[in-house]
Amino acid sequence: MKKIGYWAGLLLWSFASNAQQSLTPELLWKLGRVSGLGVSGDKKFVVYVVSTPDVSDNKSTSRTYRIPVTGGEAVEIKATEELLGNSKISPDGKFILTSNPVQELKITGIDKYADLPKSNAYVFTSLNYRHWDTWEDGKFDHVFVAPYANGKAGDAKDIMAGEKFDCPQKPFGGDEDFIWNPDSKRVVYVTKKKFGTDYALSTNTDLFEYDVEKGTTKNLTESNKGYDIAPAYNAKGELAWLQMKRDGYESDKQDIVVMHAGGAMNLTGQRDDIHVDGFKWGDDNRTIFFWAPINGTIQLFKVNYPGLTRMMPVITQITKGDFDINGVHGQVGNTLVVSRSDMNRASELYTVDIESGEMKQLTHVNDPIYSGMPKCKTERKWVATTDGEKMLVWVIYPPDFDPAKKYPTLLYCQGGPQAALTQFYSYRWNFQLMASQGYIVVAPNRRGMPGHGTKWNEQVSKDWGGQVIRDYLSAIDAESKNAYVDKARLGCVGASFGGFSVFALEAQHNGRFKSFVSHDGVFDFRSMYGTTDEMFFENWELGGNYWDKSNAVAQRSFSQSPSNFVDKWKTPIFIIQGGKDYRVPIEQGLQAFQAVQLKGIKSKLLYLPDENHWVLSAQNALVWQREFFGWLSETL
Repeated sequence: MKKIGYWAGLLLWSFASNAQQSLTPELLWKLGRVSGLGVSGDKKFVVYVVSTPDVSDNKSTSRTYRIPVTGGEAVEIKATEELLGNSKISPDGKFILTSNPVQELKITGIDKYADLPKSNAYVFTSLNYRHWDTWEDGKFDHVFVAPYANGKAGDAKDIMAGEKFDCPQKPFGGDEDFIWNPDSKRVVYVTKKKFGTDYALSTNTDLFEYDVEKGTTKNLTESNKGYDIAPAYNAKGELAWLQMKRDGYESDKQDIVVMHAGGAMNLTGQRDDIHVDGFKWGDDNRTIFFWAPINGTIQLFKVNYPGLTRMMPVITQITKGDFDINGVHGQVGNTLVVSRSDMNRASELYTVDIESGEMKQLTHVNDPIYSGMPKCKTERKWVATTDGEKMLVWVIYPPDFDPAKKYPTLLYCQGGPQAALTQFYSYRWNFQLMASQGYIVVAPNRRGMPGHGTKWNEQVSKDWGGQVIRDYLSAIDAESKNAYVDKARLGCVGASFGGFSVFALEAQHNGRFKSFVSHDGVFDFRSMYGTTDEMFFENWELGGNYWDKSNAVAQRSFSQSPSNFVDKWKTPIFIIQGGKDYRVPIEQGLQAFQAVQLKGIKSKLLYLPDENHWVLSAQNALVWQREFFGWLSETL
């Protein structure tokens, strides 16, 4: 394979294995991406959007459909309001909510000095000067309320006027961050009322209630110092939301909390292994359906809200299987409509029987592409770790896997660090795609992943270079004992914390791996601390700053920086870096590439100047895939 080109080699491999219909990067970028919007008011239809990439135009097109809840033919629709209504119009129809940017600060040269219209300067006096992929420009998203009649809005009032805070929350908040109380008299919105350096150091978002008639605002969650997000009312006006307790810890245990006359009730705190991803009120106003990671998958659960009684909430798992439930989009009687994916299939909509957990596929957007495409077997394995624990490891095999043959094998390192490794379907780190090119993929649920208890989840923090790295080695060593693994052709790949893990393993693998790939990985802890955006993350994960010599925890963390061990690097490595990644900024990838080049190690740099921590454009994504598999073909 080394002496022939990657694509020629792939063609020969495909012909020899009769797998010409296996997943390719080009097919991956033809898949429609299905997003559920909700169930129609008459409970007859499910409304959803399909976003389809157009590689030639380097953009995506979206179409909206309705399909009967009982299944059948999907029909394209142009507007959703007739079926779903408009959640931003008050229930009594008298007001409407919007969100718009408001200039609260003069930061750019043009704003500060009108006589310098060609200036492109920025002037900052605090942190949070850039976030995710955007530089601060002095504008803040605010919520507005306006009278509404005959389909038209009147003069809007900024309910956050004069505040240097955002709603929706940046960078990923949306319309779910501001909602109506069913009484139409109050608005609840999410924001972090901190500015500048204080904003960068804290995760303390709160729920604020605005009284439309009085024009007053109060903090509903002032006593909680961590995240309060995702507010949702039931029809009776009872408010539920997602909550984390500790300020500065973005991956704290996330629970469902309901407010009542006696205070706030935590419905999921009883389960140490439950970290709630999202929820939806049931039609009975007493059941809450939610989805959460559990043992390497994301499953659907329900919990009852007992109100003011002294009864304990009861949690029941509804679904079981090797798949992920990614959202609940509505209820029709004893049936829920959910999104579901697995490592072989992108998300489609399914119905679920609430009592039995039986599921039926509702949408079939990608069936024509998947038809005839061989699936890749996924297998759960349990591996003993060096500290005597048992770790779940997903192993994904090539189509038509033959245990009598030997296969090159990839250790996949997950990001996060506290991100669940489940039956997700990625459009970049796609296990089906990797396996379909002839690789076995080993994907461990190493330390730091939710779904295995709070202790397991938290053991990565303040010890990035410790047990989690040993967990990776335990996983690949266990799988390498099988005769079908070609131990002379092991690779290691990952992004973000996974990219850091690649850098760390480069110095510690003792010859196990023949090739590495690191995408947007943390290479140097000091420069990362000095240039990243969310300082609460750095302070929590590392235990503090690098200049406080009295802080033994932080000093140990900074001593684990991969940049301290470059002298031990010997193995070929492919480094990928996004130019607009302000979470793991550009100097991380460039420093690593410069080091290996100066050491004379075979290496490659893929620089994506307009991409952030992800790769979002279709053509850049295909460049990524081709370079990724080309590198593996060349080095393994």
